[in-house]
Amino acid sequence: MRTLVIGDVHGGLRALHQIMERASVTKNDTLVFLGDYVDGWSQSPQVLDFIIDLKTKQNCVCIRGNHDDLLLEWLDESKDNLMWYKHGGEATVLAYESVSSETKQKHIEFLKSLENFYLDEQRRLFVHAGFTNMNGVDFEYFPELFYWDRTLWETALALDNTMKTDAVFYPKRFTLYNEIYIGHTPVTRIGETTPIQKANIWNIDTGAAFKGPLTIMDVDSKEFWQSEPLNQLYFDEKGRN
Repeated sequence: MRTLVIGDVHGGLRALHQIMERASVTKNDTLVFLGDYVDGWSQSPQVLDFIIDLKTKQNCVCIRGNHDDLLLEWLDESKDNLMWYKHGGEATVLAYESVSSETKQKHIEFLKSLENFYLDEQRRLFVHAGFTNMNGVDFEYFPELFYWDRTLWETALALDNTMKTDAVFYPKRFTLYNEIYIGHTPVTRIGETTPIQKANIWNIDTGAAFKGPLTIMDVDSKEFWQSEPLNQLYFDEKGRN
């Protein structure tokens, strides 16, 4: 009975199949998806179908990512967004050309059901991007920051590793939860392709939207499994590269 956290998938169904197999996922495992299921590779609709079906078979916690919210706006409100197109949305729009209206409606319902964050009994917080309120997620004034914020991770990267948690300048946000699991900002930006811990924050986005692998990690043991790099699994596509 493990709790397994999964990084940003970005339309890479082949990678999702790989990590499920490599981690030997069973129906007894709880899966926490950190969001950004779509945009990048060509199988965004199929990724949503897979997760929707998976939720009927085992306990899945599905967090909302910024790309998921952008897709919802396009599907449900016909909102066009040029920046979204440039950052993986174009592949998603093309993929939906062959998706039925009935399936689109199921996807809309799924995207609307996504959670902004998940806090477990051990005070481990799972959120796509971060939060900004010094008193924690329950006090966040702008919910969009749960899936758009980058300051939490940026602050963690800049933190002096020798600073004690009770120091006057230690970031209060890092003291509120035992651990914080995020995606959103790929660790490939700092030259890494495995989960990275800074302070009490674990970044599980290992760059699957680009040339990195998709990652699944056991939050208790910290053992993790990865797919092949996505640009190799989708060798005839550009993804977001």
